[in-house]
Amino acid sequence: MATLIRSDVHPEIRSYGEVNRDILRILQTPGRAYWTLLSFVLLCLAWGAFCWFVQIKDGMGVAGINNPVGWGSYIVNFVFWVGIAHSGTLISAILFLFRARWRQSIYRAAEAMTVFAVMTAGLFPLIHLGRVWLFYWLIPYPNQRFLWPNFRSPLLWDVFAVLTYFTVSALFFFMGSIPDLAAARDRAAGLRKKFYTVASLGWRGTDDEWRHFSRAYLYLAALATPLVLSVHSVVSWDFAVSIVPGWHTTIFAPYFVAGAIFSGMAMVITLLTLLRKIFGLEKYLTAKHYDAMAKLVLLTSLIVTYAYLVEFFLAWYSGEVIERQSFWNRAFGDYWWAAWIMLTCNALVPILLWFRRVRRSIPALFVISLFVNIGMWFERFVIVITSLAHDYLPYAWGPYRPSWVEMGILLGSFAWFGTWFLLFCRLIPPIAIAELKEVLPAPRRATAQKAGAP
Repeated sequence: MATLIRSDVHPEIRSYGEVNRDILRILQTPGRAYWTLLSFVLLCLAWGAFCWFVQIKDGMGVAGINNPVGWGSYIVNFVFWVGIAHSGTLISAILFLFRARWRQSIYRAAEAMTVFAVMTAGLFPLIHLGRVWLFYWLIPYPNQRFLWPNFRSPLLWDVFAVLTYFTVSALFFFMGSIPDLAAARDRAAGLRKKFYTVASLGWRGTDDEWRHFSRAYLYLAALATPLVLSVHSVVSWDFAVSIVPGWHTTIFAPYFVAGAIFSGMAMVITLLTLLRKIFGLEKYLTAKHYDAMAKLVLLTSLIVTYAYLVEFFLAWYSGEVIERQSFWNRAFGDYWWAAWIMLTCNALVPILLWFRRVRRSIPALFVISLFVNIGMWFERFVIVITSLAHDYLPYAWGPYRPSWVEMGILLGSFAWFGTWFLLFCRLIPPIAIAELKEVLPAPRRATAQKAGAP
């Protein structure tokens, strides 16, 4: 009888066959909790679609966008989801290059999160456009109007940056899934078997296939790492190249990258905790995995907190009256509540992660990850709204309050993301089967007398 020597990361897994059975079972019998969550998400998605329909029918006047706040919650949501997206592939690629043994159980969900978050972020420039049926005016191509977008605009840079990142991330995600799609193909029947047969590209697991797969995956990981850093830096330049108080600073590029990893890692913890509970994956998502993820959250929280302090210090040290007034308004002006929610959730709450007991408490980490997600949304709200509402000239100042339509579309964006993620769990193994086996010890042949031994 073949058994496995106990693994330090997955001590309860006893055989390779057990890995296949447990993970592929998710694709067959999701259970009542899955259908309940999917029904709730679809209901929220329908509400978000209704709010967008109201905006299309009645015009942008139903939103809270005004003068001078021309960038409202839609751009806040765009930056938030782009930040979520830019962390998944980065986490997966860097952990792969550094050969982290705990990566195998979390990277598939992180990569899927990246693809679906990019798809969510891409909706908001169209929603913010208002007349969405004219979206093709934004695309740089020869047309009968003889008009070209301004290539010096960072908004156009976003188009190329986000599309490039989506292409690489989707390819990285799909390529890593091929061996597991083949495993699902061998156990499926009917239409699902045809789908897996096409998606697995005829994978048979030969030595040549594994050699080419390993090289291609390594090259994509090496390409994705600097690409993520550069793409999210481009998103930060949407703000930094302008002269709006609070935006015109060189710290925005590393600041945004650190914030993306921070928020993305928190979102990974949130999603994996739900997967663990719904599908019973306690053996595959252990306290050691959560402890490692919590350390990354703590590290990036310290970087983000340092960036907050640097921003306020430079505003004071610069001697610029307008810059000082802008940051004073952030902390004590009309939007003081948003700034203090941001500081509390992103700088104070993660302090709890210094304690090992908290890092290994899955309910505590789930709550902390929710606070981080809330805090990072309010960070983008503070950056976008407070600077526009409190510009150089007092007569141009104006308040902004999001409308129910905007909040409904925000809820719909989370439902849109959640729908794709739940469908992913039903079609593709959410935990990498092939790579998980690589970190398990090789099976040994037990004698008949020791067949019952662990």
